[in-house]
Amino acid sequence: MNVTASSGQYLRFLIGLACFVVVSAGIQAAAQILVPFLLSVFIAFSCTPLLTWLQKRGLPTGVAVILIMVVISTGVLIVISFVSSSISEFTRRLPGYQTLLVERFSTYLLVFEKFGLNISDEVVLEYFDPRAIMRLAGAALLRLRGILTNTFFILLTVVFILLEASSFPRKLAAISGGPEGVSRKYEEIAAKIKRYLAIKSGTSLATGALIALLLYVLEVDFPVLWGLLAFLFNYVPAIGPVIAAVPALLLAIVQLEMFGVVLVALGYTVVNIAIGSIIEPRLFGREIGISTLVVFLSLVFWGYVLGPVGMLFSVPLTMIVKIAMEGSEETRWLAILLGSDKRTEIGPPAVDAPVDSGPDHRSAEDGRGDGNA
Repeated sequence: MNVTASSGQYLRFLIGLACFVVVSAGIQAAAQILVPFLLSVFIAFSCTPLLTWLQKRGLPTGVAVILIMVVISTGVLIVISFVSSSISEFTRRLPGYQTLLVERFSTYLLVFEKFGLNISDEVVLEYFDPRAIMRLAGAALLRLRGILTNTFFILLTVVFILLEASSFPRKLAAISGGPEGVSRKYEEIAAKIKRYLAIKSGTSLATGALIALLLYVLEVDFPVLWGLLAFLFNYVPAIGPVIAAVPALLLAIVQLEMFGVVLVALGYTVVNIAIGSIIEPRLFGREIGISTLVVFLSLVFWGYVLGPVGMLFSVPLTMIVKIAMEGSEETRWLAILLGSDKRTEIGPPAVDAPVDSGPDHRSAEDGRGDGNA
């Protein structure tokens, strides 16, 4: 009996792994469609608190949605008009920047030679070619402009999602046969994603504004563009701020003297440490509940499956998967593996109580327990 049960567990595991591979391949194949839809969903999530606030003030849902979309569309059009022109100008100047960058590196190597470090230009360019990094930055900016061309489809999808937002919980409650179950799980996911996006958007906006101000004061070209890049890549955990700093730092090498380059590098370091390592952990607390290793692996996985947008939303997507797994006895062990150590220590009592409970009288007891806690 034990051998048979063990074989059945292995078989279910292999079947689940095969399904995971097939689903991942399908998501990757449909990324061109899913990426704009994913952006629409997260924009709608970010706008639902404002929609609820307007509805409580007596505005009909349709009028509130129109008002929100007018504000978003105005902001998006301003960003697109500025970013498109900045990206075009940057790509036009890119060959000149590449040439000046190589010349600057050669100058720095001559300085190193005065201290006894003899390094040839050929060796440096063989292992570290700054021109390739600049080309990569230009390609990334062009891809960003390509994503912005889907703005109309994204905003139109946001409109329909916001119109359905108020009725969606009732539909889930009807599907699950009551106010609990699937509807409760949806509310938990929605609340955590809204809080994450609100905090992350605020810290990212602060990061982008400070970086833009720093580069403007130091007179580096396109400071607002690099501030926007810092804003976007602040959503990417761990390596995002580093990636956002590279093109601006290379441009500073082209335009500024050594002291100015040091100030740019120091400014990026101070801003990212202050916001990413001090402010964000205090604001999030235990809200994310995902281990550091899983955050990095999710960044790699979602980036591979969905591209740069997958990297931006790797944490909320993994949070959704983790919360969904917590609701099933068979997948709860995976949710525990995805969670952080602190969440694991306090997690089992809160997770096990709803599963072991009987009908409604046990649920009521759980509710009273939460209130007393």
